[in-house]
Amino acid sequence: MGVTMRAPSKRSGEKEEQEEEVAAAAGRLAGAPEAEECSDVDSDSDREMEGIRGPGGLVKDTLYLRSCQAHSVVPASCFLRQGSTPELNLRHHGLGPQGARALASALTSNPYVKRLDLRDNGLCGAGVEALAGALSKSSTICDVDLSENQMGVVGAQAICAALAVNPTMQKVQLAGNGLEEHAAQYLAELLLAHTGLKSLDLSYNQLTDHAGEILGPALAENTGLTELNISWNHLRGPGAVAFARGLEANIFLRVLDISYNGFGDPGASAVGEALKTNNVLEELNMSNNRISAVGALSLGLGLRVNQTLRILIQIQVDREFDDLASSVKVLLPALHVKTAAHRVEYKKELLPVFTPSLPASVPK
Repeated sequence: MGVTMRAPSKRSGEKEEQEEEVAAAAGRLAGAPEAEECSDVDSDSDREMEGIRGPGGLVKDTLYLRSCQAHSVVPASCFLRQGSTPELNLRHHGLGPQGARALASALTSNPYVKRLDLRDNGLCGAGVEALAGALSKSSTICDVDLSENQMGVVGAQAICAALAVNPTMQKVQLAGNGLEEHAAQYLAELLLAHTGLKSLDLSYNQLTDHAGEILGPALAENTGLTELNISWNHLRGPGAVAFARGLEANIFLRVLDISYNGFGDPGASAVGEALKTNNVLEELNMSNNRISAVGALSLGLGLRVNQTLRILIQIQVDREFDDLASSVKVLLPALHVKTAAHRVEYKKELLPVFTPSLPASVPK
């Protein structure tokens, strides 16, 4: 029987080369004997790589490898392969606090990264603290995802302080970090800092009524945020009402997601009052907020006056709500109501959801 031999796949070969490159580079920095014996070869290799990556890339990689050695962590090959691309995606890499410290040291001298994705890395408060120092000084990173990292109040304090002094940052995701009312004060300070921040995601946290009472006044004073997602929290009762009052005074926010919070009828009524005054909001998601027909009526009265809202997302409650929707449609013939998830759309088209702008020189 004949045996057909297959050459190793190109992808597999490239992966092995990348792993060998990381190991060899780390060995050279550690002063391994092989590196001393083959110094001429290493020098030639470095010159070849410099021609491919440029001297800036070599400096960046060298600093990162040394930082990894200092913090006793394995280098992330994705960082070494990044080159001059504007996005660094390290989500689900298990960096931990030590890996975050090593990365932070390298980010301070990295001129390429514009979008940084560190979702689900177990950074905890200590790791976020380390990264905050680098982010506060970065003049290039404008979009960062730190979701699902158990940052807690320690991390929230650090990252909010960093963002407050960095006008470059435009979009930040802090979802699923266990943020409670103690973190709300730092978030409020961020909203009051008048930074260049345009989009903020605080969904899937544990922000309660008291947090709503803290964030509401800050939202009223914020000048710049155009998109806010605070869904899947616990804004209820007085906290929901205070937050809605903040919306009433805000003159910049265009997209707001407050779904899955339990606003209830008092919160819906407060939002309805806010819509009578607010003349900038264009999209509002209020689904799954325990709103009865009474609360929906209060919301509808606000819609009757409002001239800017183009999309309202609300769930079907019961037959009574359907009857109410029909009544509101008589008053507002421009509305189109869809069943299941009630998506109320005005005739005008909604502006595109915010995405950070990049310098012209950065490839898209």
